[in-house]
Amino acid sequence: MLFLQINNPGVNYALLITLGTVGMLILVVGIVFFITYHQRKVFRYQQTLQHMEQEQQRMLLNASIKLQEEERQRLAADLHDDAGPLLATARLYLNENLVNLDKATQLQSIYNAKQIIDDTIQLIRNISHSLMPPTLKNFGLESAVNDLFQKISGSGSINASCRFHDYRERLKPEQELILFRVLQELVNNVLKHSNSSFIHVTQNINGERFFLRLHHDGRGLTQTDFEKLNKSAVGLGLKNIQSRLKLLNAGIFFEKDASQTYYKVTIDLNREPNEVQ
Repeated sequence: MLFLQINNPGVNYALLITLGTVGMLILVVGIVFFITYHQRKVFRYQQTLQHMEQEQQRMLLNASIKLQEEERQRLAADLHDDAGPLLATARLYLNENLVNLDKATQLQSIYNAKQIIDDTIQLIRNISHSLMPPTLKNFGLESAVNDLFQKISGSGSINASCRFHDYRERLKPEQELILFRVLQELVNNVLKHSNSSFIHVTQNINGERFFLRLHHDGRGLTQTDFEKLNKSAVGLGLKNIQSRLKLLNAGIFFEKDASQTYYKVTIDLNREPNEVQ
């Protein structure tokens, strides 16, 4: 009797339908479970990525604020420590008793006060130049970089040179200033840490993209090194660089040349349409 039930076509058909239905249900449940698990995993990854981006933005903002505060403190210190005593000394020479002195003493006091005031004017001019280099303001980025590199080469410790290929029209003043400050920071890092024998900067334009490239043959960074330092508590100078470039919506890329003989840092600025030549 059992043998007959097993070999009964009606019984086999019903059994196959049942097994197929159960199998489909298991498959559907498995697919739903996998999709749900995958979506949760993607959501957690996106949350982690968003948190990392927010943390990086916070670090860049803190670096920018710290840079501005350091510049303000330096400016305040220069004015207080240098300009303040000079003006106080000039005031001593021009006190109310000056009219009671003999003519020769009066002339000498006035002359001394004038010399001190001239020194104060030069000091303030130097401070002003450090905020906005006159060569950069009057003649543009190319002239300012040339002037900087001539001074570096003049020291005799390293050969510094630059060549601007496509700088027929100037960028906006605020863009030139930020690029110049970034380049100064990069050059300063090379001078302090790389032990290079040369620094060479090139400039060119490709469509709407403006490129500055710094080459040197010392110890340098790759993009991986830069990103690690930028996410760490150290590397304030690199954070300052990125925070400045972020104001321009510009990118920066560190790499070692294919020849493995020098390092290259590329600044990539996407110019606004009204600046395209």
